[in-house]
Amino acid sequence: MTESNREIPGIFEGLLATARRDLLLAWKRPGDVLNPLFFFAMVCTLFPLAVGPSQEQLEFSGPGVLWVAALLATLLSLNALFLSDFEDGSLDQLLVSPQPLPVLVLGKVLAHWLTAGLPLVFVSPILALTYNMPVTVMGVMMLTLTLGTISLSLLGSIGAALTVGLHRGTALLSLLILPLAMPIMILGANAVSLAAHNDVYTTGIWALGAYAIASVSVAPYATAAALRISNE
Repeated sequence: MTESNREIPGIFEGLLATARRDLLLAWKRPGDVLNPLFFFAMVCTLFPLAVGPSQEQLEFSGPGVLWVAALLATLLSLNALFLSDFEDGSLDQLLVSPQPLPVLVLGKVLAHWLTAGLPLVFVSPILALTYNMPVTVMGVMMLTLTLGTISLSLLGSIGAALTVGLHRGTALLSLLILPLAMPIMILGANAVSLAAHNDVYTTGIWALGAYAIASVSVAPYATAAALRISNE
């Protein structure tokens, strides 16, 4: 057995251990998980009350509202990605760990998506009923939100690493991530809107998939570099 083959189990164990630790911490702090979810639900349910009960208006604006709310809810939870590690000194342990830092970052991003992104995907069909969205379109919306929230968590980790420990880091994080997140929101909302009008929407799905793959390939390394810069 070669040396590289012996290292592979350790790398995956480090990734899973980091994700498991963050999931356990999230279980002990349910407010950090529920706040973005409540924000997502409130924005989606209050919008129909503001624009009125017109069915055409709700069907037209539904995909955009759901996607904007999902984007803002994800940004709301990103600031805490490395904050607790910075405050209790765990971030220093991550930086000096023998495990590759991008792998540990990927574990933290995985835990963040499971606690912040995946709940939005599961709740979205219930909120879509408010906009008279057909069941077939709900499937497209859930798929776009799945791919989109994965990319948002990965890209958001870069901004969270750059702003960790900074005063008013949440505002700066939003300014850093929004330009990268706008294409995701546009592609996702447009794909759902095309599906609602029985038009070809697969181009948007493929584009979101490519965006997610590119984010997985690049974001962990960029986040690791940003953490080292912030720690200097």
